[in-house]
Amino acid sequence: MAKTLSSQPLVGITLDSEAAGGWSKFPWYAVRQNYAEAVKEAGGLPILLPHEPEKAEAYLARVDAVMITGGAFDVDPALFGANSRHETVHTKDRRTAFEAALVRGALERDMPVFGICGGQQLLNVVLGGSLIQHIPDEVEAALAHEQPNPRDEAGHDVALNGETLLKSICGAEVLPVNSAHHQAVKEVGPGVQVNAVAPDGVIEGIEAQGYRFCLGVQWHPEFAITPADQAVFRAFVSAAA
Repeated sequence: MAKTLSSQPLVGITLDSEAAGGWSKFPWYAVRQNYAEAVKEAGGLPILLPHEPEKAEAYLARVDAVMITGGAFDVDPALFGANSRHETVHTKDRRTAFEAALVRGALERDMPVFGICGGQQLLNVVLGGSLIQHIPDEVEAALAHEQPNPRDEAGHDVALNGETLLKSICGAEVLPVNSAHHQAVKEVGPGVQVNAVAPDGVIEGIEAQGYRFCLGVQWHPEFAITPADQAVFRAFVSAAA
């Protein structure tokens, strides 16, 4: 692996994708710079992974950890056994196929996996869980999980649960976090523990303690709103060292 040439673990970061139009007249990949910057600041060497499902194993042979990012996409409800599909659901099937293959392969290797926002949702589905397809339609008196204020500001608090990896990393009972999602974890998969919850009951964090590092958060810690966000990245990169 690359870390034999460097003390920095090589962290694979997944991309979002868009059809032709907007930034380019041709299909294009996109990711915010702060994903890579957060990995770099935590001591990792970030590398961006295009959506090639058949190459997932080849990527996994070269990286030391995997981070599944958020983006403008939803996981296909058919993948968690839903009988209907909400009108707001927007899938990117090749992205999801690649990320699912990447997560499965990483967990088989007990390689650190970190899911952020839509990445947490994808992680939960891979681990056998299900999703709320549209929070306003399923959660009574829901918060504004697609916050109106800028994403580099907090939108609401989350309460950290019990004896969990996330709580041990953050060292706090409550954290202010940003919020940019209309879906969320509904039922967790077998062996998956809820580690953070919003005041309206929406699940904001999950982990699977049977692995070296398998963690998901619904917010975007790459914005480093609190020191706890940076601590999560350091713990993730450290697990890959």
